[in-house]
Amino acid sequence: MTRLLSIITITYNAEAFLERTLRSISANLASLAPDQRSLFEYIIVDGASKDTTLAIAQSYHSIINKLVSEPDKGLYDAMNKGLGLATGEYVWFMNAGDEIHDNEVLARLFPLLSAKADVYYSDALFVNNDGSTVGLRSQVTPHSLPRQLTWQDMALGMKVCHQAFIAKRALAPLYDVQNLSADIGWEIDILKKSRQTYLVEFILCKYLTGGISVQKHRKSLIDRFNVLSKHFGFLPTLWNHVLIVLRSILRKIK
Repeated sequence: MTRLLSIITITYNAEAFLERTLRSISANLASLAPDQRSLFEYIIVDGASKDTTLAIAQSYHSIINKLVSEPDKGLYDAMNKGLGLATGEYVWFMNAGDEIHDNEVLARLFPLLSAKADVYYSDALFVNNDGSTVGLRSQVTPHSLPRQLTWQDMALGMKVCHQAFIAKRALAPLYDVQNLSADIGWEIDILKKSRQTYLVEFILCKYLTGGISVQKHRKSLIDRFNVLSKHFGFLPTLWNHVLIVLRSILRKIK
């Protein structure tokens, strides 16, 4: 059965944060009409967690369509598995600790998907580990949100948070499992093929700060440079990274 939307959650030893994700999915499903609910699927790909992650997931078995737990080669390998399991026309990654912004997002989103745009995107609300609000991504980072997103907007970095980016599955490539900045490359590849992007005026997600690219910051920066060089060229990317550094310095001064 082909569904309209697949939400995919990647987990590994995520007992501290997974339930907030599951609660947000559950609350949103409760707001859908029965015919809408049948067009939705929820997938969890777990990397053979050694804590209580699976027990927490199984306590929400009624909202989970597919649950796989097995060793993987890291986050992006697991995300590729999720893409392989998905049957939805659109895919949306909402990883452990991330949340749908509020209980009505899916009910408001489903009518918009009928427009059949290739990409739907919005701002994202950053939150800390304790759930406290940091602020909107467009306000607390240098990345303003374009009204009409294109792949060229990514020249100075990732304009749209991965968790606020919903794409047609047919356009979605596999992730580069060796690259810690594979998410920006994934978005660029999709946007290059996209004929229509749609700015969602409400906030799609709460994004838990402190992911793997933050934990391994130096390698993620090198990987990001390599991704952007592939799409924009070496010299333009080198110059753009000079601008990124200067922008960072100016923000710290302010």
